[in-house]
Amino acid sequence: MKNYIKGRGSQLNPANRFEKNTCEVYVEDLATQEERENLLLENPATRYIEVFPKTILNKVDSPDIGLSYSLNPYQGCEHGCIYCYARNSHEYWGFSTGMEFEQNIMFKKSAPLLLRKALEKKSWEASSIMLAGNTDIYQPAERKFAITRELLKVFLDFKHPVSMITKNSLIERDLDVLKELAKENLVYVTMSLTTLKEKLKRVMEPRTSTARNVLKTIERLTTEGIPVSVNMAPIIPGMNDEEIFDVLRAVADAGALNAGFIVVRLNGHNAVLFEDWMNKNFPERANKVLNQIKSMHGGNLSDSNYGRRMKGEGKFAELIKSQFALAKRKYLSGRLMPALNYSLYETRRNEILQLQEPQLKLF
Repeated sequence: MKNYIKGRGSQLNPANRFEKNTCEVYVEDLATQEERENLLLENPATRYIEVFPKTILNKVDSPDIGLSYSLNPYQGCEHGCIYCYARNSHEYWGFSTGMEFEQNIMFKKSAPLLLRKALEKKSWEASSIMLAGNTDIYQPAERKFAITRELLKVFLDFKHPVSMITKNSLIERDLDVLKELAKENLVYVTMSLTTLKEKLKRVMEPRTSTARNVLKTIERLTTEGIPVSVNMAPIIPGMNDEEIFDVLRAVADAGALNAGFIVVRLNGHNAVLFEDWMNKNFPERANKVLNQIKSMHGGNLSDSNYGRRMKGEGKFAELIKSQFALAKRKYLSGRLMPALNYSLYETRRNEILQLQEPQLKLF
């Protein structure tokens, strides 16, 4: 595999399904798909592109996810997780789900200002907002732009609750803000941990924090009074399903208060990317793993049906579900995540608006 790009998850760059219908504002004007792919192979460096959204809060309609809004400061993700469902959203921007998803990162520098404007509205009622939901808020780009940190400051200023999900230990940089939010039950964090096997982690999600560092981060956050849940996602039969008890024991020892899981589903081009990745990294078990994934989704590699798509069905899905439930009872029994506090926001918003009135009169 002389052309295998280390530090990247996908080794392919499938053609964009919507290429004929998009203006491709952000993509170089290259004549062919082959030329674009060759360029990425020759120069696998990351490129950052600023975009300018009109709004920043996205209404979540999925009944599978218990929240009202998501907030994503980045599109594309340099973590490179080969299974990532968000890859397909990159096509709406004129990019590929493969290497381009990891190499072309769009950032929304105006996100904190847009959030502030949204929370200033008298019509806004405190609602569950997930900081993330599509791509990771603490991916490597955050070291450069610190947009997530500024968003947390806005939530703190308005005393508006926020939940977060990440698999990167960079979150520890923002402990000062997180501790202030936690004092009034305004935040909880979900750390994503797929495997404890570092060699597997390095090829499956190459630019994420090591499992060891994720466990250290869970311990540090909980020590500082910040409630932490863990998401073992995705569980892939034949790859990491045997680790359920080990992962839950490790996160419980680190102080996590809760845990959940999602089974792998390879929507869109993810099926092509994952199959290629399996054949290049684990050829001896590729067919077995792919067939077990299909068995959880009615013979397909993905399932779009609400209520079923994230947990699967069939004997492998039931086995994963029962093992996870048993592991939770064994290691996390009696632990609860505190409820977020929605009672402070309205009073604080009104205070902010009153402080702004004298300044507005000057204009």
